[in-house]
Amino acid sequence: MHALGIPTTRALAATLTGEAVYRERALPGAVFTRVARSHIRVGTFQYFASHGDSAGVRTLADHVIGRFFPDLASAEHPYRGLFLAVRDAQAELVARWMQVGFIHGVMNTDNMSILGDTIDYGPCAFMDAYDPATVYSAIDERGRYAYANQPSIATWNLARLAETLLDLIDPDGEKAVAWAEEAVRGFAQIYQLHWLRGMKAKIGLNADRPEDPGLIEELLELMHKGAADFTLTYRNLSMTVDGQSDVAFSELFREPRSVAPWLARWRERLGREGRRQADIGSGMQRVNPAFILRNHRVERAIDAAVDEGDFSKAVEFNQVLANPFDDQAEYAAYREPPRPGDWQCKTFCGT
Repeated sequence: MHALGIPTTRALAATLTGEAVYRERALPGAVFTRVARSHIRVGTFQYFASHGDSAGVRTLADHVIGRFFPDLASAEHPYRGLFLAVRDAQAELVARWMQVGFIHGVMNTDNMSILGDTIDYGPCAFMDAYDPATVYSAIDERGRYAYANQPSIATWNLARLAETLLDLIDPDGEKAVAWAEEAVRGFAQIYQLHWLRGMKAKIGLNADRPEDPGLIEELLELMHKGAADFTLTYRNLSMTVDGQSDVAFSELFREPRSVAPWLARWRERLGREGRRQADIGSGMQRVNPAFILRNHRVERAIDAAVDEGDFSKAVEFNQVLANPFDDQAEYAAYREPPRPGDWQCKTFCGT
C-alpha cells in the first residue's frame, strides 16, 4: 500500500509467540506490530460515547484537533471542522482503494482511522477477476464489506462518528442533527470526485468531457462480464495507446472481440486530449501497477516459511512489491492472477 502511494499504517515486526493458532490447521502464532500516525479510530469515539462519557468525547476530540488539525482550534466551529476533515480523508482513501481493486474486508468503525490511513489489515485482498460483489473475508457471509459496498460502509461509519459529536456540533440537538445529516450526505459527492479523477487517470484522461464517466463504467461492465483481471486490464491498456498491441489487453476477456468497440471509442476520446501518445501511455503506467499483493502468492510464501522454514519467497515478493509500477521482467510470474487449482482466498481477522 505504501509503495502504491496510498495512506497506510506500516509494518514493523512479526514476533513468534511460541503458541499455536488454529484455523483450518494449526499454525505458529505471532504478534504483528504496526506503526501509525495515530491508532485513534471512529470506534475510539464510540467507546466514550457508549459509556455516556461526554467529557471523554470532548477530551478526545480536542486531542485529535490539537495533534493533527491545529488550525481548527481557532475555528468558529472546530468540531464541525474535525468531522469534515475526517470525512474528506475517508472519501479520498476509499476512492484510492477502489482504484487499485483493494477490499479491506472488515470496515467496521473500529477499523476506520480518523486520519484516513488504511488500518487493521485482516481479511483483506486485492481483487483478481473484476466482480463488484467480491468478498474475501471468511466471516462476511452476506457481503456487507464487499468491494462495491465500501463507499456506502464508509458513509455508515461516518454517521456513527457524527452521532458521537452531536453535543459538540451544536448545543441545539435539532440543529446538530440537521448539520450532521447534511455533512454525512456530502461524502458521496467528495468520494465521486476523487473516484472519477483517479479512474480517468487510469485510462489516460486529463481533460473533462461529459462522456468520460460512461466510458469508465462501460469498461467496468465489460471487465465484469468478461471476468478480466482488474490490475492487468489497466496495466495492459496502458500498452495499447498506439493501437499496436491490443492482444495483451483483449485476451484478458472471455470474449476478446467484445472489447473492440470500446477500444475504438476510447482511442477517439484520447485523440481529443491534445497530448502525445507516449506521454499518455507513460502517465497511465505511473498510476496502474504491474504488481499487486496477490493472496495466492502470499499463501505460497506462508507455506514455504511455515512448512520448510524458507523465507526467500516472502523476501523476494516484498522486494517486487516495493516497486509496483516497474515492469520488472525477471519477476513477471508475480503479475499473473491465480490459475485453476490455486488457493482460493478466504482470510480471517488476524491472518
